[in-house]
Amino acid sequence: MKRLFSGAQPTGTLHLGNYIGAIKNWVELQNKYDCIFSIVDLHAITIEYNQKSMREKILDLAKTYIACGIEPDKAKLFIQSQVKQHTELMWILSTVTPLGELNRMTQFKDKAKQHSHNINLGLYSYPVLQAADILVYKAEFVPVGEDQIQHIEITREIARKFNFRFNTDYLPEPKELLSKGARLMGLDGDSKMSKSKNNFIGLDEDEKSIMNKLRGAKTDPARIKRTDSGNPKICNMFAWHKIFSSEEEQNKCSDGCKTAQIGCVDCKKILCANINKIIEPIRLKKQELDKDNDYIIDILKNGAVKCSNIAEETMIGVRDILGFNI
Repeated sequence: MKRLFSGAQPTGTLHLGNYIGAIKNWVELQNKYDCIFSIVDLHAITIEYNQKSMREKILDLAKTYIACGIEPDKAKLFIQSQVKQHTELMWILSTVTPLGELNRMTQFKDKAKQHSHNINLGLYSYPVLQAADILVYKAEFVPVGEDQIQHIEITREIARKFNFRFNTDYLPEPKELLSKGARLMGLDGDSKMSKSKNNFIGLDEDEKSIMNKLRGAKTDPARIKRTDSGNPKICNMFAWHKIFSSEEEQNKCSDGCKTAQIGCVDCKKILCANINKIIEPIRLKKQELDKDNDYIIDILKNGAVKCSNIAEETMIGVRDILGFNI
């Protein structure tokens, strides 16, 4: 099986957009690829964070992955900092990475604006660590959304620079595997779902909480009263129906919106029930996992051992190419 790598930062409870856009796809991919999924805690410390809650967030993310369907017997799940070869390869790759490539990274520019009081070297050089995360496993594919393609492009460029510098073809150039998941806009309808913008539905929410959030979600601004007709094409909630509701339900809401035969609250109730069908099994499974942290820790440690073995094989070759093996 061809190898695939992906990583996510432990930033707290994942939301519905994460599931639809990425994790649901990962669950399918684990049956087709040798999947390595990392909780990238080293990336998470490039901005200010609460170190007292880091352990809790790492375990929470691991539980969410498993509750969503990631199977430790199929995919390797581990904590980035527990595989030391990531940082070793990062330093080596940093010696071949052109500053011009790093200067072009849009995420650094965005993060620098958001965290202007803490612009640090890690924030600037994170693409090199990200490249090391992928290349230390010689991963052939990385599942990403369209907005993340730049990260794979610079990883290929870094691998290319290494191979040219040392006259080898040792490090493969990975390819992006574009996510099949739909891009879910946030409750505000203005931007994609995000915890920082508080426009999200978390994967740990119950049906009542989901409905409370949907009540305030943006719809067609023309529909102020139930008797007002609307246009489903410009309604964010109808875009959600296209993801979560049946064709029959979509037609019911669309026709009812145009003719003012159904209110926005009624459409949101249908949507809530469909979203809850997805979230409830995840939430209940995660509640079970919350009772046994030792089980999760064992999974992460076993994953780290397996990944360390793969990474060390790569690094033996890298050290030999550099002339370090004596």
